[in-house]
Amino acid sequence: MEKSKVLVVGGTGYIGRRIVRASLAHGHRTFILMRPEIGLNIDKLQLLLSFKAHGALLIEASMEDHRSLVAAVKQVDVVVSAISGLQFLLQLKLVEAIKEAGNIKRFLPSEFGIDPARMGHALEPGRITFDEKMEIRRAIEEANIPHTYVSANCFAAFFVPNLSQMRTLLPPKEKVQVYGDGNVKVIFMDEDDVATYTIKSIDDPRALNKTIYLRPPENILSQTELIAKWEKLSGEVLERIPIPSDEFLASMEGTDITNQMAVGHFHHIFYEGCSTNFDIGEDGEEASLLYPEVRCTSMEDYMKRYL
Repeated sequence: MEKSKVLVVGGTGYIGRRIVRASLAHGHRTFILMRPEIGLNIDKLQLLLSFKAHGALLIEASMEDHRSLVAAVKQVDVVVSAISGLQFLLQLKLVEAIKEAGNIKRFLPSEFGIDPARMGHALEPGRITFDEKMEIRRAIEEANIPHTYVSANCFAAFFVPNLSQMRTLLPPKEKVQVYGDGNVKVIFMDEDDVATYTIKSIDDPRALNKTIYLRPPENILSQTELIAKWEKLSGEVLERIPIPSDEFLASMEGTDITNQMAVGHFHHIFYEGCSTNFDIGEDGEEASLLYPEVRCTSMEDYMKRYL
């Protein structure tokens, strides 16, 4: 079967650049949407040019120019969006373009985190992330656009080397805050593996109009298990400071909205276990079962680069 032509929107972002690389590595003709404002960002422009040198095709289009978006979409079979959280609702313009073009076999909106369909109870102000993702989903489904949603849970770089501490991306020294009893299970994913699973799903009929959950068994760990892995690798023993749920939630009072959102999300993940506290239903598939050939990076191996 001929592989689909793929357009990546947000291809210079943190996960978007990985999706571009995975698409190229898996032999897809890969297009990247190049928005006009990119010309003012030297790092992103150079990244696009490096992708071009490796075979990607750059398509100039603006999210503010419907006609250019339709023209871009008509050149491909699959659209993968990796737009950042601050711009989620721009995808409504992309949905309109896909609807008019009428040729897209699969659209993957920018999700790649906790399944928003299970977060109707999410705390303010962080619930806006899930609400906006659900708004995009409704638009996709109302337009009858073939789709796949990717629930990738927790990107390792933001949660693993820092042992899930807030306000740092580096391993803690001497002390580590533990959320509750530290035994709630969480799913951590290497970002390159997220991209691989994403590209694997785009031509897979089993993933059509479903949510793909990334749940490799070896990467389902509690914070306590994560800390133990780091202590074994580093040879250091950290003092554990347990943080009760009410105390953790109280820490958002009087802080800026970014911190309040982060506290809410951390609470759902590490106290409620929102990435693991449900069974996958008929509307979903588990990626490691669909694609057993993918060798996922273990969190122990992920940590080694920080030694």
